[in-house]
Amino acid sequence: MTASLFDEPPQPLRTPLLLEPGAMVLPGFAQDRAPALLQAVAGIAARAPFRHLVTPGGLRMSVAMTHCGTLGWVSDRSGYRYSPVDPHTGQPWPAMPGCFAELAHQAAAAAGYAAFAPDACLINRYAPGARMSLHQDRDEHDMAHPIVSVSLGLPASFLWGGAARADKARRIPLLHGDVVVWGGPVRLHFHGVQPLAEGTHPLAGACRINLTFRRAG
Repeated sequence: MTASLFDEPPQPLRTPLLLEPGAMVLPGFAQDRAPALLQAVAGIAARAPFRHLVTPGGLRMSVAMTHCGTLGWVSDRSGYRYSPVDPHTGQPWPAMPGCFAELAHQAAAAAGYAAFAPDACLINRYAPGARMSLHQDRDEHDMAHPIVSVSLGLPASFLWGGAARADKARRIPLLHGDVVVWGGPVRLHFHGVQPLAEGTHPLAGACRINLTFRRAG
């Protein structure tokens, strides 16, 4: 059974939620910083434009991506990997803004992961209908570091699964400014995002922006 079969829509979170040991949702943690974060995203996208990557199987991803930091995650017919340069421009990825690194560090600490210093940020742009199928974040060099995922713009239904793809996934409502952090015993748990619903957000417009911080190198 998948999370899409729930009968009742989940209610927005108002207090921190421990999904399970190692994984926590921090509602509204980034809300006050959202204007600065979105402004930084616009600057990054001006240098490294959003693009729809292709999976090794040849499928075009519905989510548009760009990156900042010393490494960027790329996908094409040859596989998934991290690269120090943008394959579209041949130039290094834009540097990670200080407001990004500070937020990621503080959110990780709030969830029990001290001294997290990300070197990569995947920036995902979801238009209505875009989704992310259940997957693991497993291309990083050292799994000792957590993942910090920040939601901006339109609300989304985050799928939190288990250690196996077939494990039943919970559906977690994420609003503008919510942050999810996971690592340790659940670092390789499957997760995804259900198709984004139509809507308009006063800051982000008709999309959801997701900042996903990792220690990739």
